[in-house]
Amino acid sequence: MAHTVRYSAFGGPDVLEVVEVPTPEPGEGEVLVEVFATGLNPVESSIRRGEHPERWPVELPATQGRDLAGVVIAAGPGASRFSRGDEVMGFVDHGAQATHVVAPEANLMPRPPALSWEVAGSLYTAGTMAWNAVEGLGLGPNDTVVITAAAGGVGCLAAQFARMRGATVIGTSAEARFDFLRQFGVIPTGYGQGLADRVRELTPQPISAFIDFLGGEAAQARALGVPPSRILTVLDWDAVDEHGALHISAGDVVALGRVAALAAARRIRLPIADVFSLDSVADAYRALDKREAPGKIVLGLRVVAYPGQRVREPEIKEQDVTLGVLTPHAHMDVEEAIPPALADGSVRRRHREEHEREEHEREEHDRAAATRAEGDVPVE
Repeated sequence: MAHTVRYSAFGGPDVLEVVEVPTPEPGEGEVLVEVFATGLNPVESSIRRGEHPERWPVELPATQGRDLAGVVIAAGPGASRFSRGDEVMGFVDHGAQATHVVAPEANLMPRPPALSWEVAGSLYTAGTMAWNAVEGLGLGPNDTVVITAAAGGVGCLAAQFARMRGATVIGTSAEARFDFLRQFGVIPTGYGQGLADRVRELTPQPISAFIDFLGGEAAQARALGVPPSRILTVLDWDAVDEHGALHISAGDVVALGRVAALAAARRIRLPIADVFSLDSVADAYRALDKREAPGKIVLGLRVVAYPGQRVREPEIKEQDVTLGVLTPHAHMDVEEAIPPALADGSVRRRHREEHEREEHEREEHDRAAATRAEGDVPVE
């Protein structure tokens, strides 16, 4: 059996549930992937809330998630690119937030060893969308671009791509993330009213492009004199209809390969803000919907370890992908990390019983060794 995230009514994170389903079987040209990590994206919240059904039609009950990274455990007829045990990353149309997912081979690529599971499982939507935005605008050294929600997963990648092409980048975020943005060479400014005025104070250069990952800022872009053909949005369909802004969509596996190569070579970074277990998916989306996280929020479905991983007191896990910023995580034993949804705790119970048996055997061994040692002591 497998477990998947599902919702049967439109709404906020509270409508999400983790349900047990039969393990899917791969069809023609497909493989079955055991998912290790899957990134969350703001568009998933918009779709789940039932916004713009004419643009994002949904049939209930519905599943969530596109990005994934994991291990191939079975191949369907005609699938020959990947074998059992291959580590892959890529995307599906929907339903990536599950323990097991069937994916077309054409949507997957090998996971570069230099990419952590969290980054590999979060790179498709944010990475290819950011790539398409910057490439589509043809940004260069003569451009000054405003990127809203620049501290988020897609925003910080778009900022890095724009900087790679020589553009000047002004990014909006919560004030607490200003230093975070400066790490990428971004000029930070805050959210809220008066954005156009604040931008004018930051640079004497005209704003030649505007990428709105937050939504609702197309009027500010027009106030800055940006033509509609240079205003891009992901979530704001009203801006498309009212202001003539262009909609950004994610790319294909070829674009993912380009982005993954840059990330593996450390030419770009995708910071991981936090990792949640599958059964905490509602909490993960609550954190995402605040739009304050620096980088990506991820569902981690498997406990994985990395060479050189360090755990420091007080219970702080250091991840290289966070650009050296210590990310707090509550202490978690391997047993505790297994989501309760898996076998209703039977896995955890089996681990506990095995641990108790090993402890008992170790104690018996120590007592026997002590008895033998006493027998070897010479009597005076």
